[in-house]
Amino acid sequence: MATTKRDYYEVLSVTREATEDEIKRSYRKLAVKFHPDKNPGDTTAEEKFKELGEAYDVLMDENKRAAYDRYGHAAFAQGTAGPGRGGGGFHDPFDIFREVFSGAGGGGGMGGGGIFETFFGGGAQVDREGRQRGSDLRYDMQITLEEAAFGVEKEIEVRKLDTCTKCEGKGAEAGSRAINCPTCQGRGQVISSRGFFQVSQTCPRCRGVGQIIEKPCRACDGEGRVEKMSRIKLKIPAGIAEGSRLRSSRNGEAGIRGGPPGDLYVVIHVKEHEIFQRDEDNLYCELPISFTLAALGGEIAVPTLEGKANLKVPAGTQSGQIFKLRDKGIMNVNGRDRGDLLARVVVEVPTRLNSEQRQKLEEFAELCGDENTPLHKGFFDRAKDFFR
Repeated sequence: MATTKRDYYEVLSVTREATEDEIKRSYRKLAVKFHPDKNPGDTTAEEKFKELGEAYDVLMDENKRAAYDRYGHAAFAQGTAGPGRGGGGFHDPFDIFREVFSGAGGGGGMGGGGIFETFFGGGAQVDREGRQRGSDLRYDMQITLEEAAFGVEKEIEVRKLDTCTKCEGKGAEAGSRAINCPTCQGRGQVISSRGFFQVSQTCPRCRGVGQIIEKPCRACDGEGRVEKMSRIKLKIPAGIAEGSRLRSSRNGEAGIRGGPPGDLYVVIHVKEHEIFQRDEDNLYCELPISFTLAALGGEIAVPTLEGKANLKVPAGTQSGQIFKLRDKGIMNVNGRDRGDLLARVVVEVPTRLNSEQRQKLEEFAELCGDENTPLHKGFFDRAKDFFR
């Protein structure tokens, strides 16, 4: 008697309106729960795992999902022209599982104020002893403009999968040995029928290795790694720019069963500065000066990242004029040159005048005449036709 298939949405614990992301998240959670490595010898869990893979395959394919929503399981019955390849056949239901375990448990946590997540998915290659390279990780770090300009050493805390100290990363209890996988009989592949065809696919229990550990380590469930908090020291070079990515070799997740660790990638974000704006290696700032300093000239202190510098302002300086302070910008990250600081002066006009100040300015205006305001005179000479 044929067994009745459960509704695929029920299998994945999602609603019929679920998005692809919601389906993927639910599948990952359930796949970890029912994976044969987590439930050795449990045939019920193994069947549920296969059922999950079949449901995921259908609901993540737009055409198959549409057919399933319309016809149900009949859309994939043998002899029915279903969507996708070969009628009702579905592709390897363990593809997404490989994605899950390429970096299981590493992504999405927070570490030391930065975003800590799986980066690039890590390596999916598994050798004959079940070893697999750990996932690369990403950490978003925020630093100040001063730290970016001069460089800094930082220590961060990240929670990640690290080598299990009990089994030293081997994934096995002391004295345990590797035995042939009972699911695939040591071949690393399982064969299933698709109508008149036979399809070979990676064994879901040993993940293609052909062997499993007789007694998996109880501390790490045979994976050779456990989640830990790690402290990592990083050297941020002088001149680093917004969005730069630093690679910290072998500080990613530990490999599975003694495989090599992944790398940690640190992405730099520079906080906005209250005075300076950065353009490559140059710095810009606006420098307010008094009306009298602009007219008479003089000297004024200018802020820099290293303190203050003196700037000579010539008499008759106009608002918007830019002065360059050489080598007061950012050191090039390659250490060759240093940028400049460009200060744009803004002439500040008094907002309140007492009677004596007003009288003196009126006398000053009478003494100036047009020869002292060439920009004003030139503008109105060009615009005189508009006033007729």
